[in-house]
Amino acid sequence: MSVKRKISSHPYIPNSVPEVKAQMLKEIGIQSAEDIFGIIPDHLRFKGELNLPEAIVSECELTKHIEEILAKNKNCKEYLNFLGGGCWQHYVPAVCKTIMGRDEFLSAYVGDAFADHGKWQAQFEYASCIAELVDMDMVNTPTYDWAMACATTVRMASRITGRNQALVATSISPERLACIKNYAFSVVPDIVQVKCDPNTGLMDLEDLKAKISSKTACVYFENPNFFGVIESQGEEISCIAHENGALVSVGVDPISLGILAPPSHYGADIVCGDVQPLGIHMYAGGGLGGFIATPDEPKFVAEYPSLLFGITSTIEPGEYGFGEVLFERTSYASRDKAKDFLGTMAQLHGIVAGVYLALMGPQGMKEIGETIMYKAAYASRRLGKIKGVKILFSAPHFKEFVVNFDGTGKTVKEINKALLQHKIHGGKDLSVDFPQLGQSALYCVTEIHSKKDLDYLADCLEKIVS
Repeated sequence: MSVKRKISSHPYIPNSVPEVKAQMLKEIGIQSAEDIFGIIPDHLRFKGELNLPEAIVSECELTKHIEEILAKNKNCKEYLNFLGGGCWQHYVPAVCKTIMGRDEFLSAYVGDAFADHGKWQAQFEYASCIAELVDMDMVNTPTYDWAMACATTVRMASRITGRNQALVATSISPERLACIKNYAFSVVPDIVQVKCDPNTGLMDLEDLKAKISSKTACVYFENPNFFGVIESQGEEISCIAHENGALVSVGVDPISLGILAPPSHYGADIVCGDVQPLGIHMYAGGGLGGFIATPDEPKFVAEYPSLLFGITSTIEPGEYGFGEVLFERTSYASRDKAKDFLGTMAQLHGIVAGVYLALMGPQGMKEIGETIMYKAAYASRRLGKIKGVKILFSAPHFKEFVVNFDGTGKTVKEINKALLQHKIHGGKDLSVDFPQLGQSALYCVTEIHSKKDLDYLADCLEKIVS
């Protein structure tokens, strides 16, 4: 039984002690905090009291309270998880969690060096690792997520080419497509989708040729695409785009690049993606950070809205340090004259991604890519043998694949509900975003899944649909 105590200040709001508040009010020359809000019209102000519970002043009681709330969740430690579609469950090495928890990194708002304890160097090392992975020169400080990163690449391409149309593959993430339409709209109002082949899942090149024009600023596609299909036509897509004066932006899952060629090798001008697979927990969908990479050419570098870090000389002869590159191009410096605007970034996740890549090295990335490829292929074959179940798209896939349940007479929603009884999170339901695929789900398999896990999934599905 908890004991309620009357408190005069809030335990988790700084400077709420009455004496401290009085001193602050006196310092700024007002009698009450109400004076601060005096400019707000009376009819817009809430007169009642918020129906809030009493503050829990004991840290022990608060911890227990929060744990009771969290216990209602069905987490991915107790349940097998096959959800993906933009946030994936990969193994997070202990060193990544250790580095992320260090005070000099964890407490850094935005990640900028207000009191630098190696953050700039850590960010430079991260950028260097991503640059090597995608075989590009410049890499930004991670922004919110892949969606914002890909939308930013569309805006960058529009400014570089002076054009206002973007061609976007229909096989990209619906969330990323929505962000492109929303965030890029002010400079690229004409967003045209390019079909994908219903049999292979690859981009329809004839449809691309029919839709591209002198208005097209860029062609954006993902590899692997949202359905997990490996886009083997990257070079042809790039040739078509470049022949029409358009740039090519490719979104990529970085953990695939240990075994797949980086987009720069098949003609991409800009590469983007998310660092979340690189040593970062899912955090209920919040462990994201979008990266952008380009060649080290003025026309590209000048269009980055986000921070870039590089090596520069210091005031000491022969000494070098880490600093921001072309800071004047950011909205922090150019303010209302900025070409683009940027808010809080995910630099902490960038630092952790750098730790992960340094830990894995080229051989480690190759091995994890092969492991994921083999396990996903095994899972798709195993599920494809279940009566009424069909694996869509014939092209090779990486990590994710589409499973169709039309032949079972059951909906994805019904199947996923039944799987929960077996402590399994089933695949992402695609029936709303992609109704043309019928009752289909996107299944994700990573290095965390054992053969036993995959067989258990197949056995449970077979029972549910039979």
